[in-house]
Amino acid sequence: MARGMAVALLLMLTAIAGAGYAAEEAFDVREHICTVTRYGAVKDVASNAYVPSSVPDGCTPIHLNLVARHGTRNPTKKRMRQLENLASHIQELVRDAEEKNLAHNIPAWLRGWMSPWKGKAKGGELISEGEDELYDLGIRTRERFPELFSQDYHPDIYRLKATQVPRAAASAVAFGMGLFSGKGTLGPGKHRAFAVTSDASDILLRFFDSCANYKDIRKKQEPAVDKLKEPILDEITGAIANRYKLNFTRQDTASLWFLCKEEASLLDITNQACALFNPNEVALLEWTDDLEVFMLKGYGKALNYRMGVPLLKDVIQSMEEAIQANEEKHPPGSYEKARLQFAHAETVVPFSCLLGLFLEGSEFEQIQREQPLPHPSRPPHNRNWRGSIVAPFGGNNMLVLYSCPANLSSKYYVQVLHNEHPTSMPGCGGADSCPFEVFKEKIAAPHLKHDYNALCNVKAAQVEQSSVDSKLSALYRWLFPPGINELGAHGNEL
Repeated sequence: MARGMAVALLLMLTAIAGAGYAAEEAFDVREHICTVTRYGAVKDVASNAYVPSSVPDGCTPIHLNLVARHGTRNPTKKRMRQLENLASHIQELVRDAEEKNLAHNIPAWLRGWMSPWKGKAKGGELISEGEDELYDLGIRTRERFPELFSQDYHPDIYRLKATQVPRAAASAVAFGMGLFSGKGTLGPGKHRAFAVTSDASDILLRFFDSCANYKDIRKKQEPAVDKLKEPILDEITGAIANRYKLNFTRQDTASLWFLCKEEASLLDITNQACALFNPNEVALLEWTDDLEVFMLKGYGKALNYRMGVPLLKDVIQSMEEAIQANEEKHPPGSYEKARLQFAHAETVVPFSCLLGLFLEGSEFEQIQREQPLPHPSRPPHNRNWRGSIVAPFGGNNMLVLYSCPANLSSKYYVQVLHNEHPTSMPGCGGADSCPFEVFKEKIAAPHLKHDYNALCNVKAAQVEQSSVDSKLSALYRWLFPPGINELGAHGNEL
């Protein structure tokens, strides 16, 4: 009987180990590399907890806004130099381990490893996979909204705009080639020429470039972010140094994690740098990246996203113009049907925040009251905020304006799709669509009351003093309401 119990225990332990192995096998690191994630790895990863609402019956799309990030790109020149330095340092560590007879645990690929980008003079450009991401997105967009893309191309009907950074412009071209494929006479694919415009001074798509206060705040925030990441990096550095008997430093761990992300995303290699880390360590490293995006580009500071008000204003204006054209029954082909804009993570992340996406519980009310939000929960706790979902390569937000039958409570509805999926908006009662006036009042208006120049170019000290004066004035009015003190009654501030 004892032997039977021992066998049963062994089988149970084997089953547990097998389940753990299966879970590890199912883990795909390519879905967990923050904003370096390829679009195809996560575009169909949707929250099981959210059930999409439906646009009312009889509604038809009349206008589309797209704000998209460029597709997958090569590392920048600075990052390529970092990887070349890492390669040299790794060989020093390997030699040191060999001299101490500690080399038996070293992965074979580390011996003699060289950066795949060694000797490359330029970086940051769109790669072929990035072209495919945007080309395919263009095709799917046309197939999903045939009513919007039935007209012959004209730059006033279908506006494509990109920043002046080449990878964003190339992404716009790839998208347009997919969107208008088969509609022209050029080559076997029957492509057609189309315009992509850009502005040298661009506060719509590169608002972060011209926002002096944001640059100042970011510079001050970066050391705080690094401080929050240090304990995780130190913990993992100790673990992998012990595992492979290599004298890794915190900087080595950060560089190896970056290499993992580049290999997994650009080269589909997951059995080298990424294999140095177990799934729990990947989850923690992913969280440090998500935390950085949250604090420096997302909800961490109101200015991070409020500086995107010129883009939000442009989107609202385009919808109002479409509504006016529809109300005045302008003939087809005489007004804009789609505004298609291509930029960067620094554009898509703030824009997603302006829409109130990826918030939890009462956080929407907190940002409306300009209260700070807690940081994203550390693993193993669940969180909505994931850089791989918020702004992967090719990540995008579509705002679709619908015209609806007159018998409905509202004649115009707005639906938001994030990475092509209907997405919950707290400002719309948790639905992914709501009447245009509700969208405008609840989501857009609290942000649009802010002026870009006042946010970005008035010195922070002046803004803070103004806030202090305002609070003192409010306190004074509370203490001495009108009628009690003549000075207070006339509204003179302290």
